[in-house]
Amino acid sequence: MKHVTILVPKGHFSLVNIEGTHHIFSWVNEWLAQSGRPPYFDIQLAGLSQPALQSTGIYEINPGRLISEVHKTDLIIIPAVHGDIDQVLEDNRPFFPWIISQYKAGAEVASLCIGAFLLAESGLLDGKKVATHWQFANDFRKRYPKAIMVDDKILTDSDGLYTSGGAFSFTSLLVYLIEKFQGREAAILAAKSFMIDIDRNSQSPFILFSGQKEHHDDAVLNAQKYIEDNFQDKVTVDDLASRFGVGRRSFERRFKQATSNTVVEYMQRVKIEAAKKALEKGRKNVSEVMYDVGYSDTKAFRSVFKKVTGLSPVQYRNKYAPQEVKKALLSN
Repeated sequence: MKHVTILVPKGHFSLVNIEGTHHIFSWVNEWLAQSGRPPYFDIQLAGLSQPALQSTGIYEINPGRLISEVHKTDLIIIPAVHGDIDQVLEDNRPFFPWIISQYKAGAEVASLCIGAFLLAESGLLDGKKVATHWQFANDFRKRYPKAIMVDDKILTDSDGLYTSGGAFSFTSLLVYLIEKFQGREAAILAAKSFMIDIDRNSQSPFILFSGQKEHHDDAVLNAQKYIEDNFQDKVTVDDLASRFGVGRRSFERRFKQATSNTVVEYMQRVKIEAAKKALEKGRKNVSEVMYDVGYSDTKAFRSVFKKVTGLSPVQYRNKYAPQEVKKALLSN
């Protein structure tokens, strides 16, 4: 039997993560019982105090046990947290030495969504790939430069440390863990029972790119604005460096450092974000959208679009276009 400890942090935590994990793992136990087999998950909630009141004052949870009473566990689940991250980390600092000691004793640890910040604060994610909600990826990257942020991934698995992407993608990680511990059949049945899209591995289609501008490099900020205002035109790195009075090599280095993208990557993402918005409206076909955002090569446009979003332009349009457009496409 695998002992699972779901943490109940101080502050504003995700009740959905806590209840959802308990519910889905409990379902596995029920499925096993129906098959004449013993339960696999021994699930408990543990916190720093009893009861644990959300900072919003809406929900109160009785963790059952304090972490000081949990001497040995096999799997730790860290739910998402919300609010001022500095305050959240400070309020929950007593968790970190306990998580570290449990991991060193053989426990595995899974963070859900923004819970990755709590796991990273322990230092265990240094040198490991990490997923979190795409909206917080840049903040995470700056705060924990030793971790390897993969903001397009739904989940990661590194040496017994698991992380998941944003919001309800935590269910994908739970199904992944079920398959790892109980096999493919259990994972498929759980996915079907809870209507979870099994084997989904990217959150790219959901990312809204607005450019990383929380820095103080004026030349880069001006270049970002120029790229965003002129994305339909052919703009080169040399043009930008010359326009803003910076040597090319220095400009590329500063741009990457400030935005976490190369200049070319940034230009591509701005173009693709414009294409996504046009395809969501459904008023133009893929070729028209391609030309509108400055591409003339269909193969190149499709390749970059899929690299950024994980979907082809046609797949993206079919997924996000208005209902009337989808109906028209189905009738053709």
